[in-house]
Amino acid sequence: MPCLPKSLRWTLLLSAAAGLAACEVGPNYHRSPVETPPAFKEAAGWTPAQPADGVDRGDWWTVFNDPLLNQLESQVAVSNQNLKAALEAYNQAHDVVAQDRAALFPSLNLTGLTTLSKHGGSATVTSAGTVVQGSKPVSQYQVQLGASWAPDVWGKIRRQVEGAKANAQASYADLANARLSAQSTLAADYLELRLVDAQKGVLTSTAAAYTKALTITRNQYNAGTVSKGVMLQAQTTLLNAQANLADLDTQRTASEHAIAVLTGRPPADLTIAPDPTWNPNLPQTPIELPSTLLERRPDIAAAERSVAAANAQIGVQVAGYYPNLTLSGSGGLASTNISQLFNASSELWSIGANVAQTVFNGGLTTALVREAKAAHDQAIAQYRQTVLTAFQQVEDDLSASRVLQTEEPLRQDASNAANQEETIALNEYRAGTVDYTTVVIAQATALSARQTLLTLQVQRMTTEVSLIEALGGGWSATQLPKS
Repeated sequence: MPCLPKSLRWTLLLSAAAGLAACEVGPNYHRSPVETPPAFKEAAGWTPAQPADGVDRGDWWTVFNDPLLNQLESQVAVSNQNLKAALEAYNQAHDVVAQDRAALFPSLNLTGLTTLSKHGGSATVTSAGTVVQGSKPVSQYQVQLGASWAPDVWGKIRRQVEGAKANAQASYADLANARLSAQSTLAADYLELRLVDAQKGVLTSTAAAYTKALTITRNQYNAGTVSKGVMLQAQTTLLNAQANLADLDTQRTASEHAIAVLTGRPPADLTIAPDPTWNPNLPQTPIELPSTLLERRPDIAAAERSVAAANAQIGVQVAGYYPNLTLSGSGGLASTNISQLFNASSELWSIGANVAQTVFNGGLTTALVREAKAAHDQAIAQYRQTVLTAFQQVEDDLSASRVLQTEEPLRQDASNAANQEETIALNEYRAGTVDYTTVVIAQATALSARQTLLTLQVQRMTTEVSLIEALGGGWSATQLPKS
């Protein structure tokens, strides 16, 4: 090889190493099978998804047709600090891929050296062939380019890159899952806030009616037709309604504060004006096949990518059974005269190879391989459990949505009947045919029915939010980064 030109020497050496680095030990990755039912049990009679529903739904919250909700949701991805932290976690994982990939390439270093030395006695000849006079200091100049490379003969580094890419994709899916969770939480908080607005509207009108009833009983008490106890009973009913009205402010401010934090701002910086007439659109979410959850839910995608990363780690540990090859080379120029440093006669070079094989390590490599396989099996179990949990969440929300849809007209009829009963009881009391206790009972029943109806209506909307989240929102596994 010394008689070959430098460029040809390096070409032959690198080509030989590249030929060696052609295999990858360890198992190749195949997605673990999971059992998926042909259809959701609780989706009977539900609107089936059309082909167009399979595309990215994007801003899913717009189905509620609420401009303020749309505005608040658009601020979550931009300002939420938890999402920023998740984004940086993904960036870190992505940088690990670049770090592992860098190990596939040789490392180069360039050094320049100058020394001044003096030796006593007679003249001597150095190992580099330089004559050093004992009585005179001699300068030595050297420029050298060195290279070292550990060819990925058994695919260990490529498995590390494969695992790092899978981890980065899992981190990206975690980011998408955190974003979806924050968006659905904000939507639920916003709906709860609007529920309080509606309840305040009901209690305000109820308190006004109770005030009129108290006026009637006070006039009757002053006229001596009813006892003071009756008047105090009417007064108690009114004060309780007013107290409940004031208590709603605590619930509303808590929801408003939560929304502020979700949008990345201090609670003092956000004020949402009350809207007692709020009446949102209640969407009907189309249901796809259960198998689509494997591509639609970011938590499932993250779990599956974790399995791929664990599979790659098996190959990393199996490579420990095989020898390591390291190639090194250097070339440069050396001279005692800087003006002659770049002459051909100043050339020096070296090429070397090192092979190291672990002969005995007390079973460490075998234990590491077993550990990697156990971690892989654990990741598979967690992946399958994530899929099962996803099916459960969808089934639960489908069931809740169906039950609430059936229950709402019944609650509406019950509220209407309670309102009529309240009116009749008050008229009968004015006519003197019933006592005031009958009025109080009718009023309490009517108020409870109104509040229950309102709560149910908002429950239907929050259940729809939960169902959209359980179906993956507008996310798709096609959004995972490829590298």
